[in-house]
Amino acid sequence: MENALKRFGTYENFEARTGGKRLTRGEILTIVKRCFKREKLQNGEVMINLSDDLLSRASMTQSRGRPTLNINVNTSRQFWLEGVARHEIGTHYLRSYNNRLQPWHGGKGRRQYGLLSVNPTEEGLASLHSVLYRRHPFLWRAALLYYTAYRASQMSFSNLFKDLGRFVRDPYVRWDYVLRAKRGQIDTSLPGCFCKDQVYLEGALEILRYRKDIDFHKLMRMGKVSWQDMGRLQEHMQADGTRIPSFMDNLEQYRKLLDYIVMANGLSDEQL
Repeated sequence: MENALKRFGTYENFEARTGGKRLTRGEILTIVKRCFKREKLQNGEVMINLSDDLLSRASMTQSRGRPTLNINVNTSRQFWLEGVARHEIGTHYLRSYNNRLQPWHGGKGRRQYGLLSVNPTEEGLASLHSVLYRRHPFLWRAALLYYTAYRASQMSFSNLFKDLGRFVRDPYVRWDYVLRAKRGQIDTSLPGCFCKDQVYLEGALEILRYRKDIDFHKLMRMGKVSWQDMGRLQEHMQADGTRIPSFMDNLEQYRKLLDYIVMANGLSDEQL
């Protein structure tokens, strides 16, 4: 976060210069459908729901038994939306699709194979894919979500709102971050947090640390598994019919992009 502020001065400058203009509903649909085509999704395979009141920028849910991509219209920006699609479709949806073909699909299968939690691998991978092709691939959102959860464990709602002013001036943006961290708390005047949002940064840094050792094609094809489980599961995996996202076709280029994310965020292999 400090690297981003050094370069852009404020989060608002960072958002305006790297995110581009806000998109209309028609522009959002055009970009998302182009992404669907790139990932070779069939017509109607995934539904699209544009919303004005999502707590997150986007999410994948089931609606009447059909996979649905929900997109927050208010936070959709010109240069970020394709990253949102890589996060939700290229990562969450395709790993979910591949998971249905595996013997560990479902709660009973996961228990049978003794699988670790799919997070933080799932969200870490998705977070990296969100910024994969950005000129300035700062892991700002993952880092701020982690920081907000940590500070929420020590602060009241109002004090946390003030504290985040160090990084985000816009009160509406700050409100969304604080609301995510404090949701579920009975008394928000007391310290306490919903800490799931820390998995984004934790998972991203873990994957970057082991990026030279992970077989990313297998990680995608195995479905909803942690990278730590890959070695013992590979002899049981079902590869036929599985899909990998288009941005992972060229693994050499993909690994170079991960290297660039490490450099851009002021990290090193030693630190990781």
